[in-house]
Amino acid sequence: MSPSLLSCALNPQSVAIIGASDNIHKIGGRPIHYMQRHGFAGRIYPINPQRETIQGLPSYASLAALPEVPELALVVVAGDTAAAAVEDCAARGVQAAVVIASGFGETGPEGAAVQRQMVATARAAGMRLFGPNTQGLANFGTGAIAGFSTMFIEVPPQDGPVGIVSQSGGMSAMAYGLLRGRGLGVRHVHATGNEADVTVGELAWAVAHDPDVRLLLLYLENIAQPELLAATAAYARERDLPIIAVKAGRTAGGQKAASSHTGSLANEDRTVDAFFRHHGIWRVRDPHAQALAAEAYLKGWRPAGRRLVVISNSGASCVMGADAADDVGLPLAALAPATQAAVAAKLPGFATTTNPIDITAALLSNSGLFGDVLPAVAQDPAADLFFINIPVAGAGYDVDAFARDTAAFEAATGKPVAVAAWQDSVAAPFRAQGIATYANEAQALGVLAQLADHTALMRKPRAPALPPVKVALPAGPAGFMNEVDSLALLARHGVPTVPLRLVSSAQQAREAFAAIGAPAVAKACSPDIPHKSEHGLVALNLQSADEAAECFDRFWHKMGTLGAARDGVVIAAMRRGRHEFMVGARHDPVFGPVVVVGDGGKNVEALQDCAVLLPPFSTQDVHDALRTLRIAPLLAGVRGDPPLDVTALAHVAVAVGAVMAGANGAIASMDLNPVLVGAVGEGAVVVDALVERSTHLDADHMQRAHAHPA
Repeated sequence: MSPSLLSCALNPQSVAIIGASDNIHKIGGRPIHYMQRHGFAGRIYPINPQRETIQGLPSYASLAALPEVPELALVVVAGDTAAAAVEDCAARGVQAAVVIASGFGETGPEGAAVQRQMVATARAAGMRLFGPNTQGLANFGTGAIAGFSTMFIEVPPQDGPVGIVSQSGGMSAMAYGLLRGRGLGVRHVHATGNEADVTVGELAWAVAHDPDVRLLLLYLENIAQPELLAATAAYARERDLPIIAVKAGRTAGGQKAASSHTGSLANEDRTVDAFFRHHGIWRVRDPHAQALAAEAYLKGWRPAGRRLVVISNSGASCVMGADAADDVGLPLAALAPATQAAVAAKLPGFATTTNPIDITAALLSNSGLFGDVLPAVAQDPAADLFFINIPVAGAGYDVDAFARDTAAFEAATGKPVAVAAWQDSVAAPFRAQGIATYANEAQALGVLAQLADHTALMRKPRAPALPPVKVALPAGPAGFMNEVDSLALLARHGVPTVPLRLVSSAQQAREAFAAIGAPAVAKACSPDIPHKSEHGLVALNLQSADEAAECFDRFWHKMGTLGAARDGVVIAAMRRGRHEFMVGARHDPVFGPVVVVGDGGKNVEALQDCAVLLPPFSTQDVHDALRTLRIAPLLAGVRGDPPLDVTALAHVAVAVGAVMAGANGAIASMDLNPVLVGAVGEGAVVVDALVERSTHLDADHMQRAHAHPA
């Protein structure tokens, strides 16, 4: 999709306001006021049959009465009148319409039906529709403000390098206000509302192609077009445009509220996290966090690492800075002896020259200490990030000099510097010099950690798409395949599985045991019993053919009493590993194939110690994901245990991802548990698996769902 397709909305040559008002504090008056005030060079057409002029402009009785077809129409009339206005716009040939009115998809089935009809009308005419239930669009680069946000009066606009695209008008206004409050200019402030047609993904694609935008902020309550958001993220990485997203609905309560707010379906939250990580988008909790970090991103800092240097005029603040760094996972840089010697030459003998560096109260008598110490540390190859913590200053301290020296250091080195100063009188000179300044250690170091980690995420090589794998499922109804068919499917695609035989008589059970050997395992095989152990249908450590035959008779009878289909009994080799893992997968209706890897065994549902990945991913991606688990310390071996063969587990996960992608939606889910993993070199083996056929997804649907824009 070309970004120019939305130029009629973001940079229109003519705008009609249907329901225009002479009162600038009414919804129909605000857009006219804003466009006249903020330099819109196009033509503005107020439409209101009750007025001859509106805000100094001729007012027209109808859309048909205009001297030309406007590129953009802003619909501010309510209810049924709004739907009729959309029909008029489509009939007149308007290219895009912004529907401010609410009372549609967010209200229930009746409103949703009207909303669907509006979209059908627009699409039939080739018109794009924004909203309904939206606060509108605003481009301060062109003055095209088709919105009514009060925040543009409360905080005067200033064009700048930030773009905001949000489902919620309130959140777009909040992010705008917070950014402007930090002295940052904002170019784009767009709200998509119910997203009946144009989504956040599509608007983000257009805004990302504005060459003057250097930071893109998103607020989402659902992700309606993941393929378009993924394409936007890929383009953004190419041009080094960071994207910071808030995805609301992290909890069940939040998801329910999001649905009633925008009529959207919530996406499972861990999958959303995985989607953002996969595409280099950084996720934060709220617009406050977006605004807090914006200044650091806009400086263009892209640190090569995350090793931190802490400098303060207080020993206690050095300690607290080290603690706060540990909280966000920033390691303190180990300064070279030469660096420490250079620092020592600048500081009094009682000062601390290791990292953290305590320049002591000597700063009161020697205002040049910051200017002396910073260059001495800057050349150390271990120093990636700098944090200056000033717990107290005031009368007698030349804070202006501290700020000037810090700004000079930043300009000379390009190294990221964050300052914590809670006193306004101390913070103000640093802010005046353009230094990223925060109220406390947690804020400053949180931003530095985010900047370093997001840079690494954006620069991380993406796993190439694997060659297409043709996955054919055995014939059968929707629902679970039996264990034998499930394991056979995996084995055909390179997943190591345990040797087994499916038997249908006690005598076959004896023969299978003789072929497989002791110790062996017996398990009932039925698509109707996915969790066999819960019904006593698993027997371990069989040592004889008689035991195998006895298990067959018992399991066969039990399946009959349960009314379950009896495909047979599995006699399998019993394997032991150093640790039990699980690899799972499902076909998400929004994101497509999703793979889960983590701690396994019988407590997998209770502990939920797992990570989510979206194909394609590499074995290194799996390694990185496993390091985020609670059991991560066990991977390297503890108390004399050898390291685990994580690479073998990673290959299983990658193969499962390939199978899910190759199935093209025919597999609803896969559950490999346990996956027994040995010590390094001993490999991994899947001893139990269930594959679930999809009940409703088809190949054509999946092709549409994951098509990428041109």
